Amino acid sequence: MNTPERAQPPGSLPLTQMLLCGALVVTLSMGIRHSFGLWLQPITMAHGWTRADYSMAMAVQNLVWGAAGPLVGLWADRSGAFKVLLLGALLYAAGLFGMANTEHSMPFMLSTGVLIGLAQACSTYAVIYGVLGRNISATQRSWAMGITAAAGSFGQFLMVPLASWLIAHVGWDKALMWLSSAALLIAPLAWGLRENAQTLAQRRASQPAAGTLADTAAGPSSAGAALKEALGHRDYLLLTGGYFVCGFQLAFIGVHLPSYLKDHQLEPQLATTALALIGLFNVLGTYAAGVLGQRLRKTWILSSIYASRAVAMTLFVLCPLTPVSVCLFAATMGALWLSTVPPTNAVVAQMLGVRNLSMLGGVVFFSHQIGSFCGVWLAGHLYDLTGGYQVVWWLAIALGVLAALLNLPIREHLAPARRLLTASAA
Repeated sequence: MNTPERAQPPGSLPLTQMLLCGALVVTLSMGIRHSFGLWLQPITMAHGWTRADYSMAMAVQNLVWGAAGPLVGLWADRSGAFKVLLLGALLYAAGLFGMANTEHSMPFMLSTGVLIGLAQACSTYAVIYGVLGRNISATQRSWAMGITAAAGSFGQFLMVPLASWLIAHVGWDKALMWLSSAALLIAPLAWGLRENAQTLAQRRASQPAAGTLADTAAGPSSAGAALKEALGHRDYLLLTGGYFVCGFQLAFIGVHLPSYLKDHQLEPQLATTALALIGLFNVLGTYAAGVLGQRLRKTWILSSIYASRAVAMTLFVLCPLTPVSVCLFAATMGALWLSTVPPTNAVVAQMLGVRNLSMLGGVVFFSHQIGSFCGVWLAGHLYDLTGGYQVVWWLAIALGVLAALLNLPIREHLAPARRLLTASAA
C-alpha cells in the first residue's frame, strides 16, 4: 500500500502492538456476545420463561450498550482507553456471573441487560477505534479498522463452537461461568492500548497530527460543540439512520436464528455451524471492506452491503430450508456481517476528524443499538403473537433496501466548519 505520509504521528503506540491487543480485546468481547443466541432455549426452558422474556433482556443489553457508547467514548477520548477497558472487563465478568445464577426475570435483565450492555460499551469498537484513530493516519485508518473488526468476526468463529461445546458438556450455567473468567482477560490486554497521558493531552489540544489535511482541520475542541456540529451535518445523520438497520438485522439473526432453525426441526448442531460460518466469513468480509475503503467510496460500499443483505435474506426466506441453504445463507451474511463497521467509522473520522472519534462514533452506534433493541425484542414479541418469524424477516429485508438508499447520497467530505479551516490552512 502506498503511504506518502507518515503512518503514525510521533509518540504513537507501536502499530503491531495496537492491532494485536485491540484485535484480541474485540475477539473476546464480540465473540462472547455473538454466542448469546445459543442460550435462548436452555435458559427459557430452565426458568419457564417465554422467548419475549429472554429477548427483552437482550434488547435492553443492546440499548444500554448504545446509550452508554457516547459517554464511554467521551471518557476514552479524554483519558485514553486503558481505564475504560479495565472497567469493561470487570463488568463483563460480573454480568455473565449474574446471567448464570439469577432465576428471576428482573435480576436477569439487570445482569444480562445492564451490566453486560455497559461492559460491551467499554470493550468494543468505539473505544478501540478511538485509539486507532488517534495513532494511525488516514492513509491506513480504514485498513487498521478492518483488521480489528475482522478480529471480532474471528472471535465469533472461535467462541460460538466453544460455547456450544461448553453448554453440551458442562451445562448452560457453568458454561457462562467459564465465559465470565475469559472476559477478565480483557484487563491485561488493556495495557497494550495504554496511551501516554502527556501525548494524549497534547493531541487533544492541537488535534491529532496524523498527517492529512482532514486530520489537521481543528474544528471544535469541546465535546458539546463537536456533537452540535455532527448533528447539523446531513450526511452524518444519513449515516446514523442507515446504521439503525444494521443493528436491527444483526441482532435479530444473531439471537433468533438458532431457535428459528430448531423450530423447523433441523439438527441443533446446525445452528452452531451457521453462527460459526457467519463468524468465519465475516473475517474475510470485514477485512475486505476495510481494504476497499482505502480505494473506493466508503458510502457506496455501505450501500452495496445493505442491498446484498436484503437479497440474501429474500432468497433465504423464499427457498426451501435445508442444511445446504442454511450454510449458504450463513456464509453470505457472514461476509456482510460486520463489514459495515470499518467504512462507517472511517467516514465519521473523515467528515468530523478524530479528536472526538470515540464519542461521535458512539452516537452513530447508539442508532445501531436502538435498531438492535427493536430487532431482538420485536422478533421475540411477534414470535409469541404469531408463532413464527416471517413478519420480522420481511421487515428486515425492507429495512435493508431503505439503508441502501440512505447511504447512496452521502458525501465523504469534511463538515462545513472544517472545510473552511482546511482551506485557510492550505
